[in-house]
Amino acid sequence: MNLLVVGISHRSAAVETLERLAVDDEAGTRMAQRLLRGGEVREAVVLSTCNRVEVYAAAASFHGALSAIVDELHDLWGYAESEAALDFASCGYVRHGTDAVAHVFRVAAGLDSMVAGEPQILGQLRDAYEAAREADLVGRHLHELFQQALRVGKRVHAETEVDAAAPSVVTAALELAEAALGKPMSEADAAVVGAGAMGGLATATLARAGTATLAVANRDRGKARRLAAEHGAAVADYHDLASLASGVDLLVCATASPEPVVAAATLEGRRSRLVVCDLALPRDVAEDVAELDGVTVVGIAEIQRADAAVAGSAAIADVERLIAEEIEAYNEGLRADAVTPTVAALRAAAADIVDAELARVARRGDFTDDQRAEVARTVHRVVQRLLHEPTVRVRELAGQPGAPDYAKALRDLFALTPTTLAEPRDTALAEALKVKPEGSAK
Repeated sequence: MNLLVVGISHRSAAVETLERLAVDDEAGTRMAQRLLRGGEVREAVVLSTCNRVEVYAAAASFHGALSAIVDELHDLWGYAESEAALDFASCGYVRHGTDAVAHVFRVAAGLDSMVAGEPQILGQLRDAYEAAREADLVGRHLHELFQQALRVGKRVHAETEVDAAAPSVVTAALELAEAALGKPMSEADAAVVGAGAMGGLATATLARAGTATLAVANRDRGKARRLAAEHGAAVADYHDLASLASGVDLLVCATASPEPVVAAATLEGRRSRLVVCDLALPRDVAEDVAELDGVTVVGIAEIQRADAAVAGSAAIADVERLIAEEIEAYNEGLRADAVTPTVAALRAAAADIVDAELARVARRGDFTDDQRAEVARTVHRVVQRLLHEPTVRVRELAGQPGAPDYAKALRDLFALTPTTLAEPRDTALAEALKVKPEGSAK
């Protein structure tokens, strides 16, 4: 079975591209369901955050699955034929096999995040996996991969100092916002628009900072009320953001709205300085807001440009070492599993030979039924004992880094023909990235 990761992230695409290509949870689930119905992909998980849109897949055929996934992404993103230049090959990436495993582990550990080591991605990865599992989109291969990745992510935060060293995206954004305010956060009046995961984290962070005042607004007022009560904040009217913005120094926007919720018109008549922190993707803050006098917008692009890197490089180095160990251990198991079909074929071939010989013995008339049964038991035990040590050892040897192709050696030695899955050669990846949906410009 082929493991694939197909996606885009802040490392491969501009924020503007990520903003356009973001998908919500329901759209991601529907896409995964279509992929499974298409037959090329056997298992699928879709992860969509402010930093990435990725499809994790298990498939019998690498190229067939890649083509199907890229076609779905193009359809989901609504690419027109005239936009062929902005296809997946221009902003996406593919990880396959052991590289896919390494990528998932690094994502779970926060090493592939905009702010290295940030912990929020672990929960987002868990939520994506759980959603796919509940929709019956996950089988043995992705189940094992995600269980291990989530375990690795937890181990990273439990056994290293990365939590103390790594700010979250929210923390990094608020640090930039505080610098733009020109005064301590404890002296600022702040409000958060949105009560989801990112809005909740922003509210908690601001509450810990001890802002002078703090309010929460959300389309679902009940969610705003619960979040505000948890952090001692006030509840504001989501449908009157102009009034909310007029009374604060810092406005944090983190909704799931497909359209901006704050525009220049929202801030008309405002005279005092305002910092607007946009943590949403697609953006909550319209482009014309940044053109207003006295208004500073801090968003994902500003975090990228500021390169809010982890100061504790030693902590990240520890995480890198831990991840390398875990990747090698997992890949050892994958390499050992790769020889399993050949081992099964060898045992099946031996069983066929034994059965044929026993059938020949059964035709002789000088054996009683008890004698024939004893001969059968004896022959089976001998064959099993002869094969046990070699088949156990070949799995151990196949799992070692740089091991020769033991499966091929067994097939050649014993003239076996087990069902095998084709693996793409390294040079095939570059061509595979050029896949385009039918009907698009070549």
